[in-house]
Amino acid sequence: MTNPFRRRPKQDGRHTPNLWPVWLVAPCALLLVAFAAWGLYHGAELLLASENTGKKPVKVQDVIKTTITVLTLAGAVLAALYAYRKQLLDEGTSHRADATQLTERYTKAAEQLGHDQAAVRLAGVYAMARLADDWPEQRQVCIDVLCAYLRMPHETDINEPGFRHGEREVRLTIIRIIRSRLQDPAEDTTWCGRNLDFTGTTFDDGTDFSGATFSGGQVDFNDATFSGGQVDFSGATFSDGQVNFNDATFSGGQVNFFQATFSDGQVNFCNATFSGGQVYFLDATFSGGEVYFLGATFSDGQVNFSEATFSGGQVNFNMTTFSGGQVHFLGATFSGGQVYFLDATFSDGQVIFGRATHSGGQVDFRGSQVGAAANIDWGPFPPVPVNQP
Repeated sequence: MTNPFRRRPKQDGRHTPNLWPVWLVAPCALLLVAFAAWGLYHGAELLLASENTGKKPVKVQDVIKTTITVLTLAGAVLAALYAYRKQLLDEGTSHRADATQLTERYTKAAEQLGHDQAAVRLAGVYAMARLADDWPEQRQVCIDVLCAYLRMPHETDINEPGFRHGEREVRLTIIRIIRSRLQDPAEDTTWCGRNLDFTGTTFDDGTDFSGATFSGGQVDFNDATFSGGQVDFSGATFSDGQVNFNDATFSGGQVNFFQATFSDGQVNFCNATFSGGQVYFLDATFSGGEVYFLGATFSDGQVNFSEATFSGGQVNFNMTTFSGGQVHFLGATFSGGQVYFLDATFSDGQVIFGRATHSGGQVDFRGSQVGAAANIDWGPFPPVPVNQP
């Protein structure tokens, strides 16, 4: 059975006032006013009588006049309360209209993203990004939609069925928009600290996350493929939160983490494959937090940590395989923190620690294996306790 004294359910929309039913409030208000009027009349009569002790009796007109004056003041207060209540209702109506408009914009933008024509899809991308700026409560939903678009498979061969003209430009536009929202965490419209899911996405030439700040939240590049052309993370900051490149494939082309900063939080390259092409961590800073290359494979191509600084925090190359190609730590600085190469395998290819500086902290090669075909310049690190044939 429904409770008649229960407040009505909160209406749809933002900031809608939660009010009692009118049929319940009106009789209560009338009874309260009648009781107040009766109390005021007798109170005024007693007050005026006490002030006229020993004089002629108080006139009824004076009592009524005093009561009316007090009731007028009370009425003014009630009118103000009514106006306030009406204002709340008007605001609720306004916010509901606003929410309806935002929902309509979301629906239209989503429809545009599914259109056959690239120009319409581009309009949908910009509309969804603008909606995310205007709708903080649902900003994460708008971001999820754009990330989901990138995750969807697409045909890149113009001669194959399913190829859509202009699709590459649409995807690069989404990446540019995301990058622009990750530049300044202090901006009201920033997407820093939001979750970004790029799982399984293919990033090719022109992908640019340079200068982006990945702070707070969780960013997933798991199973992503970075191939061909240039993918740019130069000057990016990875701090707080968690960024995952687990099982990602870096093959062909060039991936640039030049002067990137890895501080606080956790960045994972676990089981990632670096094969062919070039991956640069030149002059990158690994300070604080944790960076894991656990079980990663470095083969063919070149991976370059030259002039990188490993200070504070933990960088983990445990069970990593270095085979083929070149891995450079030329001129790197190992100071403070912990860098682990436990059970790493150096087989074939070339690994260079030449001109590296080791001061403070811990660099541990225990259990590592070095194959006969491996060419390693140990720099400041003795090959003990590395196992050599």
